[in-house]
Amino acid sequence: MIKDSNAPDYILIAVVLGLLTAGIVMVYSSSYVWADYKFDDSMYYLKRQLLFAGAGIVAMIVTTLVPYGTWKKYAKILLITCFVLLLLVLIPGVGMVRGGAQSWIGVGAFSIQPSEFMKLGLIIFLAAYLASNQKYITSFKKGFFPSIMLIFTAFGLIMLQPDLGTGMVLVLTCMVMVFVAGARLWHFFGLAGLGVLGFVALIASAPYRISRITAFLNPWEDPLGDGFQIIQSLYAIGPGGLMGLGLGESLQKYFYLPEPQTDFIFAILGEELGFIGGSAVIGLFLLLLWRGIKIALDAPDSFARFLALGIISMLAIQAMINISVVIGLIPVTGITLPFLSYGGSSLTLTLCSVGVLLNISRYSKI
Repeated sequence: MIKDSNAPDYILIAVVLGLLTAGIVMVYSSSYVWADYKFDDSMYYLKRQLLFAGAGIVAMIVTTLVPYGTWKKYAKILLITCFVLLLLVLIPGVGMVRGGAQSWIGVGAFSIQPSEFMKLGLIIFLAAYLASNQKYITSFKKGFFPSIMLIFTAFGLIMLQPDLGTGMVLVLTCMVMVFVAGARLWHFFGLAGLGVLGFVALIASAPYRISRITAFLNPWEDPLGDGFQIIQSLYAIGPGGLMGLGLGESLQKYFYLPEPQTDFIFAILGEELGFIGGSAVIGLFLLLLWRGIKIALDAPDSFARFLALGIISMLAIQAMINISVVIGLIPVTGITLPFLSYGGSSLTLTLCSVGVLLNISRYSKI
């Protein structure tokens, strides 16, 4: 028997609010110098992040109240809408270019990032597809291939922007879902071979990607160019030590680390709050992962299980990639840290995704 307990996972709510609070504090601490210089308003990014967080919390509450089965009903419409947005962003004059990527659509004084919508839209559709076709997933033709073609069509459109970081998160998340659904390992091995060739082609087709790889291997070869971000990031984390320099005392935010409130906010957190602060944030992400996996395991049906798994995998993979970049484990990818980094589309869609997860947690097997 399946029962709506009307009680969402309170531990998950507490973890999310903890990460969100830490994010708001760190957005202000990391950005006020740059905001004062650029906008003559030290609270510019803080005020906008509070607005984004407020909108995200409202979206989280709404999606917590929406029965998760509703998303299955409208999965095709959501996916088509996401594909349309990805096509619109590529149209000159419609898509906005930032940091070399045409990934945003302007909406008044704000902008939206269609690739963020695609991550959630594809997770919902793939969860519905796998729930209905799981018996075919061991078949390359009937199950595995259609899933992979859909995933890489979305990835291809995102790469036209180009946005490798978001594309990586989307592909890895969906691969986790397909694997858990029961796909054969040898299908993944074949796909891995093609993936390596494709990755090499992507790197070779864009010189800046080659520069990122070489900068990762030896950032000191070009310390004022491609190696600049990772060097400055390590300069931030290193002096932080065990306890940090103190909240608000970062030196790297004084025009050394470019726009530290976004992709490299964890570096400023490590500088100001030290190993203890950084470990606390990583601990919250691990707790988030545990609660998400528990919700997926306790979900009442296969659609809910795949949906919960996709959402928590997306958040965990994105956090892992971002932190790995900041501490120099992998090349720079340009993705945000969930709940902490400054950004409207990312934060709002992340909280919306958590709302879906919370709704699933309201249902349990008894």
